[in-house]
Amino acid sequence: MKFFSQSFLYDDPWSIVSLAFFLRYPNPYAAHVVSCDVISRVQTPSGSLVTTRLILKKGALPRWAPKGIISRAESWIIEESEVDPIGKTVRCRTKNLDHVKVMQVEESICFRQTHEGQVRLFLFHSKARIRSGFGWGLTKKIETHGLNRFKANVQRSREGVSLILELLRQSRLQPMTLGGDAHTTAQVIGNEFLGENKNNMKTGMWSRFKSWFQPPST
Repeated sequence: MKFFSQSFLYDDPWSIVSLAFFLRYPNPYAAHVVSCDVISRVQTPSGSLVTTRLILKKGALPRWAPKGIISRAESWIIEESEVDPIGKTVRCRTKNLDHVKVMQVEESICFRQTHEGQVRLFLFHSKARIRSGFGWGLTKKIETHGLNRFKANVQRSREGVSLILELLRQSRLQPMTLGGDAHTTAQVIGNEFLGENKNNMKTGMWSRFKSWFQPPST
């Protein structure tokens, strides 16, 4: 079993970073993400927003992988998140639903608002557990490969969120705290995009997504 942990800070308000996190697909750094769909989204009596999303990701097997180790180089990912607008905290857990004997990757993410002097900072912490039950002398090799791929994907994910943050800064959208009114900016944009595009992480869709943040000048 392999473990990975990383923390870093965003110099942005919690509401904006939370919005960027949920709008991170599509982006040019996530070409491996094929689709992302909201399965359920409910508001708890305490005011938290609980969301379950199903994400399809594609990948490539290493050259040393035995032929037929998996039927297809795609994997369904379940993402369960809870947004607490009072405590300004987001918790998110993801894990793959198929190929679990070959490799199971479970990731836990927590980000919250902190204070450093007069600057509001957003603390992002990610940790993962990678394990394989394949055997045949390949367990350690598979887990090491999974860890290296996960590290690379974490960096791309951070770059993707940073790109969305930049679009938010440049846009006229007003940041709203997730978990409040059902028609928050995040839900309106996110649901419209996810509802219309189930197979689309293409360049054209990314251009359309950007246009929502950057309407043409008149």
